[in-house]
Amino acid sequence: MSSIPPVSQALTTMGIPHRIFRHPGPVASLEQAAVERGQEPGQIIRSIVFRLSAESFVMVLMAGPQQIDWKTLRHYLGAKRLTTASEEEVRRVTGYERGAVAPFGLPQPMRILADASIYAFEEMSIGSGERGVTVILRQDALRRALGEVEMVEFGGGEVRIRPVPPPVPRHYC
Repeated sequence: MSSIPPVSQALTTMGIPHRIFRHPGPVASLEQAAVERGQEPGQIIRSIVFRLSAESFVMVLMAGPQQIDWKTLRHYLGAKRLTTASEEEVRRVTGYERGAVAPFGLPQPMRILADASIYAFEEMSIGSGERGVTVILRQDALRRALGEVEMVEFGGGEVRIRPVPPPVPRHYC
């Protein structure tokens, strides 16, 4: 295990401020992870990889307890069929294990879709590329890091495409 997780390395290279949090032991649930991080479950961003075909994948970013409406996702992607990627596929296309996936530091470009729920809080955490470790960053930093990501609301049965708002300039001491 590297002292600096791969997602942190990628964010540092991009000039994105963040901090690393290491859990004291194995994490068994979203709720446990949130408590240990001093966050609400909705502050944890899940990066879920879906397989559209043998070599076509898409990553959806969704806030903690929110569920993806599969019918809405299939409709948005124009796909008749999709599945969650297997553990082996996730590792192959992201370089990370399930539970540590993030849209940064990927070995190859991947289409990223973000549900509006990821911006519900001022601070959030995302996979670091290592199990048991997370990257915590502010909303404006995440917006800068994601750039022109496809913003879609997948939680409720109707696709609502949202324009990507520009990052709000903020000054912190």
